[in-house]
Amino acid sequence: MKHLNIRVEGDVQGVGFRWSARSVAGRLGIRGFVRNEPDGSVYIEAEGEEAALDQFMEWCRRGPGAATVERVTVTEGPVKGSRGFDIRF
Repeated sequence: MKHLNIRVEGDVQGVGFRWSARSVAGRLGIRGFVRNEPDGSVYIEAEGEEAALDQFMEWCRRGPGAATVERVTVTEGPVKGSRGFDIRF
C-alpha cells in the first residue's frame, strides 16, 4: 500500500477532472480525495496498491478528454487509511 500526493497543472478545472478521477479511482480500488486548488491546479491524495497507482498516474497525465495536462508533480507520503475516494470542495 502506498500514498501519493499528486498535483495536476494545466487546463484541468471546469473540464470534469475531479468527477473523472473519482470514477477511475473507483475502478482501480484507489482511496483518497481530489479537489480544485485556488491556483487552477487539481490536488489528489491517492492510496492503493502500486500497480493500481501506476495506472491512475497514467490517467492523471492525460486526464479526461477536455483537459490539457501540462505538468504532474508526485510525492510519496505516509499511508492515512483513507476510505473511499471523495471529491472535496
